[in-house]
Amino acid sequence: MSSFVSRNKQDWDELERLVRRGRRSLRDFSAEDLSRLDVLYRRTTIHLARASTRTTDRRLIDYLNGLTAAAHSLIYLPPRRSILAGTVQFFVEGFARCIARNLRLHALALVLFIAGGFLAYHLAVTDTMAAYALSMPGDPRQPGATREQLEEFLRYGRDEGGGEKFFFATFLFQHNFKVGLLSMASGVLAGVPTVLLLVYNGMILGAFVAIHHQAGITWEVWAWLLPHGVTEIGAIILCGGVGLMLGRSVLRPGEMSRADSLRLAGYEAAKTAVGIGLMLVAAAVIESYLRQSHLSTSARFLFAGGTALFWAVYIGWGVLRERTAEKTEANA
Repeated sequence: MSSFVSRNKQDWDELERLVRRGRRSLRDFSAEDLSRLDVLYRRTTIHLARASTRTTDRRLIDYLNGLTAAAHSLIYLPPRRSILAGTVQFFVEGFARCIARNLRLHALALVLFIAGGFLAYHLAVTDTMAAYALSMPGDPRQPGATREQLEEFLRYGRDEGGGEKFFFATFLFQHNFKVGLLSMASGVLAGVPTVLLLVYNGMILGAFVAIHHQAGITWEVWAWLLPHGVTEIGAIILCGGVGLMLGRSVLRPGEMSRADSLRLAGYEAAKTAVGIGLMLVAAAVIESYLRQSHLSTSARFLFAGGTALFWAVYIGWGVLRERTAEKTEANA
């Protein structure tokens, strides 16, 4: 066996050096280095097989086994990425693909939200008592408020300092996150609470808009709502879509058990929730700083349009990447 070791030790030493280099960084490997790594790995696996059948030297067998395992991890396992790189990759593509994988449920959440908004708008316009019932308790923006009172509230806070606006942004994020979390988590109850919350939140918005429209405030109320609303309402709808996804996993687990189906859906929900959290942070900052600013109505609409375009392109990119991945997997 000593002659076997002496004949092949040079190859093992070279493979060991390549493995040490590869663990530091595979980016520095040339095409020749990668080819050499592959050749030495395959040659050493043959040596391992021979040693396992021809000797009882456990030290030699363990050494070759560890060496081939280390080389295998460099050749066949995906390269390790830093936490920063993984985070960037998730927000560039991963979050968008999470949305794409459940796009129909998110679209259903959007329909439920809009349906609630139109229903409340119609009720508030035709029935004053319904408008009162749909208004938030303690909110001064009630039916019968004058145009001047409503406009004063829309313009409130524009002269506040940065400290007050930062505190307001923190409060907004906490509030919106609680609402979104409730909408997602309640989906495990067959999705029923999620449906009710989506319709209810849409009704609150519909009644709010109706009160301002009846007072003759149309463009300014939308300029007040849309800059932050595109992102904030989008996040709420995505939360609803996640809740519906959890509800579907309970009602239609397929061939899996309900526990396994819910566990799989929960993993997808957790990934989506990370992206939603970033959306809510952005919405809170926009609502606190941009909405509470002296920007003109046209500038606010321009910002809202740019935000809507960004999210449309981003989700479209996710759909494209997800379909490409599915085709690649199907052809593999």
